Amino acid sequence: MRDLLGLPEQTWRAERSKVERHGWGARLFAMQDGDGQWAGGAFVPRDFTAETWRDEGQPWTATCWTLAQLREFGLEPNCACAQRTVRLIGENALWEHDGQPYWSGEVEECINGRTVADGAYFGVDVSAIVERLIHERQPDGGWNCERANGSLASSFDTTISVLEGLLEYECRVGPSEQTQSARRSGEEYLLARQLFRRRSTGEPADRKYLEFSHPNYWRYDILRAADYMRRAAKFDGANPDHRLGDAIEIIRAKRQSDGGWLADWAASGRRWFEMDDGVGRPSRWITLRALRVLKWWDGNR
Repeated sequence: MRDLLGLPEQTWRAERSKVERHGWGARLFAMQDGDGQWAGGAFVPRDFTAETWRDEGQPWTATCWTLAQLREFGLEPNCACAQRTVRLIGENALWEHDGQPYWSGEVEECINGRTVADGAYFGVDVSAIVERLIHERQPDGGWNCERANGSLASSFDTTISVLEGLLEYECRVGPSEQTQSARRSGEEYLLARQLFRRRSTGEPADRKYLEFSHPNYWRYDILRAADYMRRAAKFDGANPDHRLGDAIEIIRAKRQSDGGWLADWAASGRRWFEMDDGVGRPSRWITLRALRVLKWWDGNR
């Protein structure tokens, strides 16, 4: 309604106000714990073991993944249920890494980038995490969640998570010289690689980056990155960067004869419910993102 049809704000806001009471949003709130968390944990469900992870794959039902999903659904950040949730999470949720309070973040940049995005969206002060992320950039301009383990090079997956967090923070709080500099360096890391190529060979860094899934969770693909670049350019008042061209044409080429896009794959692991019809089937979420990327790109060339 907003991004494709251009309907008046009062119209799409009225629709968005239903998220807490109807459909998937209401289903997620029905599964919420009394202490504000989901599945009893910040990153993984309570009592989830390494053996369970090995047998089932990474789970997606804990607090951080569910809160990010509500943000993507467009839950009104100032509604009573949202404000109650972020308050209770602040009082009760601790990161499994070392018991850090939820809104203080932990050590992994991908986790902290998502926490900044969620916190900023819902009006939590996450400026301390932003400050840390600014100073945790790798020498090549991006971020890597393995920095604490000695990594000195950025990753696509971590960089996009941090960029989304910084952009959400700037949209809600306002930009500063430091946040703008950090965001520019992360964007340059991706753009210099045309969103998917190795700088050394020009070959795809990972063929999976050219395949689409939803939700992305922590995983990177060129559609997620292009959608970020669209939103960032709109916020900055900038035109599309020409280095997006190859990625855009890959996105365009995956369009089906009926005008939509398919889900190429799906992550394994626990989730509250499915939001698409399965691998190889049409995906409304992927189609939405692809259509608004192409509308932005084609309208500004």
